[in-house]
Amino acid sequence: MQAIVLNAFGEPLTQQDIARPTAGPGQVLVRVHASGVNPLDTKIAAGKADHARAVLPAVLGIDMAGVVVSVGEGNDTAFAPGDRVFGMTGGVGGVAGSLAEYVAVDARLLAHMPDSLSMREAAALPLIFITAWEGLVDRARVSAGKTVLVQGGAGGVGHMAVQLAVALGAKVYATGSASQRAAIESMGAIFIDRESEVEDYVLRHTGGAGFDVVYDTVGGAVLDASFRAARRYHGHVVSCLGWGTHALAPLSFRAATYSGVFTLMPLLTGEGRDNHGHIMREASALIAEGKLKVMLDSTRYTLSADSVSAAHSALTEGTARGKIVVELTA
Repeated sequence: MQAIVLNAFGEPLTQQDIARPTAGPGQVLVRVHASGVNPLDTKIAAGKADHARAVLPAVLGIDMAGVVVSVGEGNDTAFAPGDRVFGMTGGVGGVAGSLAEYVAVDARLLAHMPDSLSMREAAALPLIFITAWEGLVDRARVSAGKTVLVQGGAGGVGHMAVQLAVALGAKVYATGSASQRAAIESMGAIFIDRESEVEDYVLRHTGGAGFDVVYDTVGGAVLDASFRAARRYHGHVVSCLGWGTHALAPLSFRAATYSGVFTLMPLLTGEGRDNHGHIMREASALIAEGKLKVMLDSTRYTLSADSVSAAHSALTEGTARGKIVVELTA
């Protein structure tokens, strides 16, 4: 089968003919129709993502949408040949990714796709939705009536977090640039210009008390700002980009709490894979109810080394407008 392979960090991706896998215990073999591209893919390729524990040569591609071809012998799964499935299935930790015509996938990571979803849309969703869910639901326990601030509300994880928080019944606010205001408001959030001073928008929108939940999807100085935006006593800050050195004093002075999200953990350790399948089923339900949509970049990419490299460049150069997807079938 054809696959895009990373043979050395920092070197060009290559298209190669490699052995087609077979489904083992607990696995299903999937014909890949589309592969989502994430910033992490570009960092792995550049050798700047030690935490992803890539094993070379590597087939990248974390997100996948496709059709089940076969089920491993003796497996008791909810999937059968012909089922359309999607999930966050590999590309890290030595687990084969989705930039290949076929992939053997741990069935626990998968969910059935809603009928209304295209392969391209489905492949765009898994990592960003799972990251949003783990932060808002698994960590912060967002519920109806809570105030939620999403830092970076028009980004990949951000626009998932905004829609999820709205679906959970929260009153949602989101930061972004002036050009992103319409997109943020269309998802049901109250727009906050990212250039605003934290104390100003906390005072304006919460009377100075702070937000019940702040989800930082940007990192760096924005995470520091998030500590100052949390509600006194009961506020909770979540970040999926908790890199660097941060002073916790502003959070402590508000008697608030913090959680980190590391979405790769189930792929790297094997622990918690059932939860990823559960989260993808929740995504399917929200899509079926019309409560969740993904913003896609309009450029079409295919399974060739040049095309995938162009997709990576669009991410690193900041020219993408929405989630990038590589399509493997017409």
